[in-house]
Amino acid sequence: MGTYTSAEGGGTGIGVAAYDAAGGRITGIGTITGVTNPSYLAPHPNGRTLYAVAEQDAGAVTAVRLSDRKVLGSRSTGGAGPAHLSVHPGGRWLLSANYGSGSVAVHPIDSSGALGELRDSVTHSSPAPGPGQQGPHAHQFITGPDGGHVLAVDLGTDTVYSYRLDQRTGALTEVARAHTRAGAGPRHLTFHPGGRYAYLANETDNTVAVCAYDRGTGRLSVGRPQSTGTGSGTNYPAQFLVTANGAFAYLANRGHNSLTRYAVESGGARLRLLDTVPVDGDFPRQIAFSPDGRLLFAANQRSGTVSVFHVDIGSGELRRAGKPFASPVAVCALPL
Repeated sequence: MGTYTSAEGGGTGIGVAAYDAAGGRITGIGTITGVTNPSYLAPHPNGRTLYAVAEQDAGAVTAVRLSDRKVLGSRSTGGAGPAHLSVHPGGRWLLSANYGSGSVAVHPIDSSGALGELRDSVTHSSPAPGPGQQGPHAHQFITGPDGGHVLAVDLGTDTVYSYRLDQRTGALTEVARAHTRAGAGPRHLTFHPGGRYAYLANETDNTVAVCAYDRGTGRLSVGRPQSTGTGSGTNYPAQFLVTANGAFAYLANRGHNSLTRYAVESGGARLRLLDTVPVDGDFPRQIAFSPDGRLLFAANQRSGTVSVFHVDIGSGELRRAGKPFASPVAVCALPL
């Protein structure tokens, strides 16, 4: 579980807990210390190493060996306020997004899981910031379904940038840009398992969009804005999840304190809003499925809790699994 170690009431490192895969009950078992503001976490594909951002002005990424919880060291991201990171499916490259400086970074991963020095980075210098934004704000950096392209979602420039990743050198080459409407504030992109479509959460204007994806070119095309089902109040949608069978999608709503459920139709090309479910917490920053997809975890930043829901595989319905688990300034929950 990720937190802000520098925040009032925050944690002292990466929280470690066990959970009951059947009932969803969480039990705290310790903390991995020696890490600063680990607000977002991502595992290596082989399951042996965990990576965390250090969300601070001098941004960094840290590797932790899971077998003995040993911190393997940190590397600078070359930017400020990294808020997201992911591991390329090949396991050789760590991708991170610097929210504060509007840049993305690539680090090599060695055979032990440890990180090498920054290999490449790009700062989003154009287009101009959207309405109300002072500059670029890279909020996510992920690999496309084809494996050869990586995509950076920038809230500040209302743009999703597609890069070709040289899997031998780690170099980035921009190949396309997809623009939302001005002021949408795109934050988080999640691909449908079919690989031809993705779903974009727009933080600033409280909308979502279905995007088409060309695996050959890495080009994303953003569809029309759709409702989050949360009404007209301030909402700040945060993150999408899509079920492994591609039938349902869920959106975390921080202002509305809910999870929106969508039916996914037409092979991934359509989202149909079904309902919203109270998250039983305040400000759900991040959501994640258990490996078998039968539990959904929601990290509630302001209430300092992690809520757990049973997921009905057939209907997509969510059912709360007991009381939320207390976790200081819970900004990320990563079930492994």
